Amino acid sequence: KLMVIFRGINLEYFNLKNTSEEKVDFLIQAWNINKNDFIILLPGRLTRWKGQEKFMEALNLLIESYSKNNFHAVILGSDQGRKIYSKKLLLLVERYRLSKKITFIKNCKEMPLAYKMADIVVSSSIEPEAFGRVAVEAQAMNKPIIASNLGGSKETVLNNKSGLLYDCEDAKELASIINKLMEMDKESLGLMGKEGRKNVEKKFNV
Repeated sequence: KLMVIFRGINLEYFNLKNTSEEKVDFLIQAWNINKNDFIILLPGRLTRWKGQEKFMEALNLLIESYSKNNFHAVILGSDQGRKIYSKKLLLLVERYRLSKKITFIKNCKEMPLAYKMADIVVSSSIEPEAFGRVAVEAQAMNKPIIASNLGGSKETVLNNKSGLLYDCEDAKELASIINKLMEMDKESLGLMGKEGRKNVEKKFNV
C-alpha cells in the first residue's frame, strides 16, 4: 500500500476567515480596480513558460468572441530581470487594446488578500508544474481555479468540481472556460470554491 504525501501549505494563513475585508478593499483601491468588475487573478513570475501570453490572447477572445467587458485581470509577479519578456507583454497589451483591462503588479506581501479579492484564479503554465502552488493556494482560499491540463495541476485540481482544466495551448478553450465561470451565479462559484477548500484540507495541509 502506497500513500502519496504532497507538498503542504499553511491553511491558517491561506484562509478566507483570517483575511480582513478592510485590507482587501484597500488593496483594490491601491491597484485601481473597480470592485464591481469580475476580477481574474493570474499569479506567477513573468516568464514565458508561465503562459501570460496565452492568457492575454484568451482575454482578447473573451472580448471579441463573447462580448465580455465587465472584467479586470491582475497579472501578479515580478519579471526578475526578464526585461525583454515584460516589454513583449506590454506590447501585447497594446496590440489587444487591453490597457484598461489588465493591471501588472510586481509583488504582494500578503497573497491571501490578492486571492480573496479575485473572483477566479488562473494558472496558465504551458510547461508542467512540478506541483503548482497557485492552484492549491487558490483552492485553500475558496476560489475556483482554471489550470492548464498538465503537470501538478492534474493531481491538485478536481476537474469540474474545484476548478476546470484546459489544454495549455488552446487560448480559445481558456476564453470559453473564463466566459463560462463569468456567467455562473455567485452561489455556484462559491460551491466550487468550497469543494476546493475541502480538497486542500484533505490532501495538502502542511
